[in-house]
Amino acid sequence: MPVIAIVNRKGGSGKSTLATHLASWCAHQGLPVLLGDADFQQSSHAWLRQRDQQRLVQAPKIAGWSVDPRNILRTPPGVTHVVLDTPGGLKGYDLLRVVMLADMVLMPLCHSLFDRESAAECYTELLAHPRVARGRCKVAAVGMRIDSRTKGDVSLRQWADNLQLPFLGALRETQTYVKCLEHGLTVFDMPAAKVEADLAQWRPILDFVLPLLQPAPVEAEPKPVLKAQDKLMAKPVQKPSRPVLPPGSLPSGNLRPVAVSAEAELIAARTAPGALDPLPEVAVAQAAPPEPVAHANGTVAETPKIHRLVPVSPAEELDSHFGGLTTRIGRWLESLSVKRAR
Repeated sequence: MPVIAIVNRKGGSGKSTLATHLASWCAHQGLPVLLGDADFQQSSHAWLRQRDQQRLVQAPKIAGWSVDPRNILRTPPGVTHVVLDTPGGLKGYDLLRVVMLADMVLMPLCHSLFDRESAAECYTELLAHPRVARGRCKVAAVGMRIDSRTKGDVSLRQWADNLQLPFLGALRETQTYVKCLEHGLTVFDMPAAKVEADLAQWRPILDFVLPLLQPAPVEAEPKPVLKAQDKLMAKPVQKPSRPVLPPGSLPSGNLRPVAVSAEAELIAARTAPGALDPLPEVAVAQAAPPEPVAHANGTVAETPKIHRLVPVSPAEELDSHFGGLTTRIGRWLESLSVKRAR
């Protein structure tokens, strides 16, 4: 909900005039706007009562709300845009509450030393607020009741440039504003031909607040149009209900060995029928003794013995598992592995 707060500590600077005109312009744009009056004089609220008594057909409806300074953050439901007219002397915690609510702060001021000093102190306090420092709450100044025969507009613009305060423009001093406010109207309710000069002065001010009140719509990305053949060929992607395991894997996810291990071949050979039967005595007697093998250095190496698959003791089996180590080391490694498994 965009909220514009009109703030100036000095009284009589034109806060109510600026607030009522902004609310009237929003109503003419078709925006449901609320004019909140937090000033003790209730000038904006009195202008709304005068506007309701006129019963003008062409004047759009503007909702009114008398805001208590202690409950300034409360707004009625069903409101999309708010223009808040604040009281004079606003500072400290009350100014903090306004900045926390507002998206933009406009500071009206006249061409006088007192207005400039008051606005400079207020702007310095606003800059210390995190929302203003981060750019989430914009602050700008507007000149009010500037005599066109003087250089008041140029002086205020130079003063604002020295403070690095955006200066939107100046509204001239004319009886048009006085007569309109007496009847609950604004220059936006008058025929454009009669207030052409005044509407020209409002253009830079409205250009500044327009992005906040009427943000540009976000363009949606165009969706690709599929032809009839593409729709038939396009198949819906079916997501698996559970993780897919590689082929040949167990339900736990462990892969099965592709080739038979040497240990499995050894076990299969030992468990084969007749693998543990004793050799016949005739075959043992007829077996010729192996011839020794002589090396070049004169040493004689022992001929390797051929054993049949016979039952192996647990100690020898441990040695075979651990690469031919001694039985003592094999047992120690076996006990160590059992302890780690536990």
